[in-house]
Amino acid sequence: MTETSALAEWIFEQMADAAIYADRSGAIVRWNQAAATLFGHSAAEALGQNLDLIIPERLRPAHWRGFEAAMSSGVTRTHGRATLTSAMHKEGRKLYVEMTFALVVDTDGKTCGSVAVARDVTARVEHERDVARHGGAV
Repeated sequence: MTETSALAEWIFEQMADAAIYADRSGAIVRWNQAAATLFGHSAAEALGQNLDLIIPERLRPAHWRGFEAAMSSGVTRTHGRATLTSAMHKEGRKLYVEMTFALVVDTDGKTCGSVAVARDVTARVEHERDVARHGGAV
């Protein structure tokens, strides 16, 4: 392993935010420690699994339409902007996460897969909903 590739590995693994790389088929290839903490699945449990592992069932059809469109067109709908979405923890509880997505392209310009970086915003979203429900009296 070169010094540069070792550094890239250390950065990926030690990021504070969850980082997930999935190949063109949607299989999880990389899953950092922050992803394990956020979603409750160890890397050993997540690697090789489909992204449905963390996608709520009701969101799966829309996710896969967008994923497949991005893989074939080479363009994401969000263009790197953070997106608030729902996700699932291993224990079945609902999470709210802000995610950014990027396509990973090889030196020939071929899309290899997608990387997502996620941050848990569950507490913030639930607080905002409580405030909205109770007219600011939380």
